[in-house]
Amino acid sequence: MIICVSANPAIDKRLRVESLELGEVNRVRSSEAFAGGKAAHVAMAAKALGEDVTWIGLLGGETGDEIERQLAELSVRVIPVRTASMTRTNLEIIDKDGRITEVLEPGGIVDTNELAEFRSVCSGVFTIAGENAVVVLSGSLPPGMPTDEYASLTQTAKHAGARVIVDASGEALNAALAASPDLIKPNKSEAEKAASVRISGEGDTLKVMKTLMDHGAMAVCLTLGADGLAYWDGSTEPVFVTPPEVDVVSTVGCGDATVAGLAVAMKRRLDLAAAARLAAACGAANCLARLPGQIKKSTVDDLIGKVLVRSGP
Repeated sequence: MIICVSANPAIDKRLRVESLELGEVNRVRSSEAFAGGKAAHVAMAAKALGEDVTWIGLLGGETGDEIERQLAELSVRVIPVRTASMTRTNLEIIDKDGRITEVLEPGGIVDTNELAEFRSVCSGVFTIAGENAVVVLSGSLPPGMPTDEYASLTQTAKHAGARVIVDASGEALNAALAASPDLIKPNKSEAEKAASVRISGEGDTLKVMKTLMDHGAMAVCLTLGADGLAYWDGSTEPVFVTPPEVDVVSTVGCGDATVAGLAVAMKRRLDLAAAARLAAACGAANCLARLPGQIKKSTVDDLIGKVLVRSGP
């Protein structure tokens, strides 16, 4: 089982405009709303690959109900923790040239009772799933939740025998490292900040990954946008991956689809190179998807043979 935990889910509202003019009236050509938040994207993508997926999240109000409905429609098992505050709505504004502007709400404040129930639900699900589970802790933390929450949940999951992937940034990532997650998946900017090293080449990439492992991560998959990704566990040769070129529909959620590929690979106990190849294919497939996370297995199967993998440096 793959368990995706969302502390701060959202409804993502995509607006298409001719051009975005600040300080002016902007006319929307089309709009659509869909379940969002990084963990939701991971859950949808992992389910598309045929895995048994459970999503745990804090949900409130009509937006929370809509997230639950949409995930359930995709056969993702949803375990909601109800909140008094309404689940947030994020805006994704796309102009005629394909430029994307994101406006993200912080999320509602989580009170002490909601936090306690959230932890209890996670602990119960982790314990039942045990060593057969891969737990994905992904996305931002809402107001009222401690910055070390992912560290605590990592410890809870590992105590139950599960393996843990963390995709977070800033203080949440730094705190999680101390709990030794099995894998972290920062992007270039997040990794640079966490390691206090600027990346300008493969040597710097390896230095950053080594630093993050020294800080506690068991392995690091560092995504580099169009340049692909690097994956290293410190005990084997690092792997560098170049994804296939595709006609991009949207890059939103590509990192999350990559995480889904990593989670599926971890669940199937694939080796480093095979895991990196699957992850890159999932990220590329998301570029072609109409909605974030809603990749097609057939697309992944078509792209995976086009991913270039080499050992480095």
